[in-house]
Amino acid sequence: ISISSLLLGTTITISSNHWMMAWTGLEINTLAILPLISKPHHPRAIEAATKYFLVQAAASTLLLFSSTTNALFTGQWDVTQLTHPTSCLLLTTAISMKLGLVPFHFWFPEVLQGSSLMTSLLLTTAMKFPPITLLLMTSPSLNHTLLTTMAIASAALGGWTGLNQTQVRKILAFSSISHLGWMTIIIIYNPKLTLITFYLYCMMTAATLLTLKTTKILKLSTMMTAWTKIPSLSATLMLALLSLAGLPPLTGFLPKWLIIQELTKQEMTPTATIIALLSLLGLFFYLRLAYCATITLPPNSSNYMKQWRTNKPVNTLTTTLTIMTITLLPFSP
Repeated sequence: ISISSLLLGTTITISSNHWMMAWTGLEINTLAILPLISKPHHPRAIEAATKYFLVQAAASTLLLFSSTTNALFTGQWDVTQLTHPTSCLLLTTAISMKLGLVPFHFWFPEVLQGSSLMTSLLLTTAMKFPPITLLLMTSPSLNHTLLTTMAIASAALGGWTGLNQTQVRKILAFSSISHLGWMTIIIIYNPKLTLITFYLYCMMTAATLLTLKTTKILKLSTMMTAWTKIPSLSATLMLALLSLAGLPPLTGFLPKWLIIQELTKQEMTPTATIIALLSLLGLFFYLRLAYCATITLPPNSSNYMKQWRTNKPVNTLTTTLTIMTITLLPFSP
């Protein structure tokens, strides 16, 4: 029921023209993911579900408020006709709360840390899709300076705060925040690029999280000892992480490359320089993850549990996603 409601809510939001329908879809989505977050009977999961619920409820209310304000002043309920400046500001706030853009990002790492790996996958990919669609449809009328500032702040904060983490899910949450910064910075000038970035980000995150689920990795310390389980999977995990970081021979370089090119075309070279330098912060913690995944052998002086080599086959989805995460760069337009 929850999964089908998720699909239903997403479909309603992305295909709606009327603000009320968009809001309904977002609400259905929120209510459908709550049981999935709180499913493990653990105080941390319940806490995550509560935080998620409060934030998303506030964001939905703000969205509704912004659209009613717009309807009050302009008489338009159409999603693309959001023209009143106050409602534009409110909508930017609501959508960034939904997505976890800086300065409304605090709930996201907490919620991700409290949920299981598969729920984290849903939260980082599927749950971002409806708000991004709304942002895409309303982007021409939004405040450019505000969006650019928020995007750069997201890239910076996603990089800075991810440096000190040891929990893999939190690191992925911060990486998600910085990727969202890359998506928002280009949405006004070239919305198609935002979608490409989003799809590729979803694909790379899915590959990483499915690999982590297969090897049951949650922290950096378990990552160091997991190389004995499925060595080939550890190697591809390293490549997938470097792809998320955006290193050239891999898929993750493609969106960054296109975005920087577009920004220079728009004569925003300083912005492009800043955001490219900020991606170095992200590169650092991805490199640390990759290093833990493949290069470190834990010190053998202490007695640690060696993980058994598992013979269960890696499922086809993980394999396909990983291969695409590593090799899609030659297909760039």
